[in-house]
Amino acid sequence: MELQQMRYVVAVAETNSFTRAAERCLVVQSALSHQIARLEKELGARLFERTSRRVRLTPAGAAFLPAARQCLDAAERAAAEVAAAVGEVRGRLAVGLIPSVAAVDIPGALRDFHRQYPDVRISLRVGASEELVEQVREGAIEVAFLGLPTTARPQGVNARELARDRLVAVVAPDHPLAEEPAVDLRRLSSEVFVDLPAKTAGRVQSDQAFSAAGISRDVAFEVTNADYLARLVGQGLGVAMLPSAYVRQLTGVTTVEVTDAPARVEYVIWSRVSRTPAATAFLAVLDIPATPDPEEDPVIHSSGGPRPRRSQ
Repeated sequence: MELQQMRYVVAVAETNSFTRAAERCLVVQSALSHQIARLEKELGARLFERTSRRVRLTPAGAAFLPAARQCLDAAERAAAEVAAAVGEVRGRLAVGLIPSVAAVDIPGALRDFHRQYPDVRISLRVGASEELVEQVREGAIEVAFLGLPTTARPQGVNARELARDRLVAVVAPDHPLAEEPAVDLRRLSSEVFVDLPAKTAGRVQSDQAFSAAGISRDVAFEVTNADYLARLVGQGLGVAMLPSAYVRQLTGVTTVEVTDAPARVEYVIWSRVSRTPAATAFLAVLDIPATPDPEEDPVIHSSGGPRPRRSQ
C-alpha cells in the first residue's frame, strides 16, 4: 500500500469524481483509476461505487478513509519535522477563527508568515468557538482564535488570553436607540434581536447576561455569521450585541454603549499533544509565547492582551 494510492482515494472521496481528483493530483485519470484499482485488489474490497452519474464511497471505503487521512497527515508531519531539523519550515498550517476575532490582524499576520515561510501551505477555517476547540484537540487545525464568555475557558488545549472586550448594542442608523448615548439590558430587552445560534459561545455571553438580570428577550433571527448578522440589523430587522473591537469595521449600522453589558475573552489556542513546526513559527510571528497561559495570569492590557505584532 503506497501513500500515493491513499492520496488518490482521499482526492476522489473529497471531489466525488475521478476526473476532478486526477486534476487535483496532477495525473491522468487512467493512472489514478489504475492505482485505486490496484489498492482495491490488495485490500480485497471495493472502495467506491462507480456509476455513469456519480461516484461515492462504499462502506469499506468509508472505513478506509479516516485511516488514509491519518497516514497522509503523519507522513506530511514527518517530512515537516525533518525539514525543521535542518532549519526549514514546510508542510501545512490550518488556522481556525471566529468571524468576529479582533485582537489579532489575521490577514496581516498570514501575510507576514507567508513572506517568511513561503513553502508552508495555509488554509483558513471559519467556525464557532466550540467547533474550533474540538478541531484543535483532534488535530484537524493547528492554531485557532476564538471568543468565549468570561465564565468559560478552552478545555483540552493550550490557550493564551489575548484580550478582553465588552459587548455593545448594534442598531440600524434610523433606529430610535441610535440617538441614545447608552442603554441598559432592560431597555434592550424590549427590542427584537438578531443573534447567533443558541448555545454557541457568541450567543451564550448575551444569554447569560440577560438571565442574570432576570430579563427575557425575543431572538427572532438566528444567523451563523456575524457579518450577515450586522446586515440584518442594518435592514432594521432587529438589534444585536457584538464585541466593541469588532464592530469598528462594520458599516451601515450604529453602535450604542450598554451600561451593564457582558464581557468576552479572546484566546489563541493550539494542541497540547503536538505542535507542528509551522504552528510554532506562526505563533512566533505573532509574538505569542508557545507555552500555555496559566489561568491565574493577568491580562496585560484590557484592549488586546499580549500585543501580537501587527502589520505595518
